[in-house]
Amino acid sequence: MPSPEQTVRVYTPEPALQHPWKLIRGLLQDVWAGRELAWRLFVRDLNAQYRQTFLGYVWAFLPPLVASLMFIFLQSQGITKIDSPGIPYAAFAMMGTLLWQTFVDSITSPLNAIQAAKAMLAKINFPREALLMGGMYMVVFNFLIRLVLLAGVMWYWGVTPDWRLVLFPIAMFGLMLCGLAVGLLLLPIGTLYGDISKGVPIIAQFWMLLTPVVYPARTEGFAGWLATWNPISPVLITAREALGGMDFTQLNAAGVVICVAGLIALVGALGFRMFIPRLIERMGG
Repeated sequence: MPSPEQTVRVYTPEPALQHPWKLIRGLLQDVWAGRELAWRLFVRDLNAQYRQTFLGYVWAFLPPLVASLMFIFLQSQGITKIDSPGIPYAAFAMMGTLLWQTFVDSITSPLNAIQAAKAMLAKINFPREALLMGGMYMVVFNFLIRLVLLAGVMWYWGVTPDWRLVLFPIAMFGLMLCGLAVGLLLLPIGTLYGDISKGVPIIAQFWMLLTPVVYPARTEGFAGWLATWNPISPVLITAREALGGMDFTQLNAAGVVICVAGLIALVGALGFRMFIPRLIERMGG
């Protein structure tokens, strides 16, 4: 007889999709059960990530900082001419690239977490959702480090936030949720083929150029069409507007995108529960 503290799992050949509410309830139970393990995995990965680097936590914001400095240099030399709405262009570009990097980190987080725990998956039975939670903890931690740089950027260029700042956490949560939704959709094929993990950074660089990260959103021409139909644009724009005290231009669209991203992330998490046993079988677990 198992003790009251033990969890009993019963596996049947019946398709899980026949009982979606039971599947969702199991997901929520495992998320709660794996919360402590997720924290321990986050602490372990955090120590491993920065222990053997000379610059340490500087790597959290160095890539987006270098990307923004490139556009700032082009703007200062007159090679490009981009008008930023209401704030200096240097602050506008840095804010956009730092926010964009958090979105990209959210995409790669699920795949990185599973790849790093393949050996553990094959040997130990535990709530698999703890891996996804631990990966997102790392995304939040890196964002908090970048937030310190953002505060310095805003102070240096005289960007003063106002009451709109209260919506910034919601917009950032939405931005991370969008990235997580994309990452969960890529997870099933990404765990089997390394092409996905290698291709995401390349696609992310191209996607950044199609998103108003270092330039204001336009309403006309092909760039305006991209800004309208690019689902990340309204969320990123709203986050930057909330941070910089600018008038909201796409607040309603951002709300719709965040709600849709939440549904996609839920579907992706349920799909993860269903395909992870097959993945463990392929690994010989």
